[in-house]
Amino acid sequence: MSAAQPQRGWIGIVGLLIALVIVALLAQTVLKTCGLLSGSDVTVESGPRGVGAVGPVPVDSTIAMPAPTTPVERARGVEQQLQRDAQDLARRIDESAK
Repeated sequence: MSAAQPQRGWIGIVGLLIALVIVALLAQTVLKTCGLLSGSDVTVESGPRGVGAVGPVPVDSTIAMPAPTTPVERARGVEQQLQRDAQDLARRIDESAK
């Protein structure tokens, strides 16, 4: 029984290392499937959902244009909205002061 006592520490360390490897492999798999980690075996694919062929939607000029997608365009839009709000507020203040 005294021969098993010195090996308990090594068995624990080996067990922890095996558990760490398993967790790392699972984390890598999850990151690849989410598209957050580059890899050759990416399983997330976007495709048509539902029955039948999916084609492009015709352009309808009566609806509003979609919001800007690039950060620079969004920042310009926010800047323009702030300028309009500031001008509107200044006009209301001027009207109330009369």
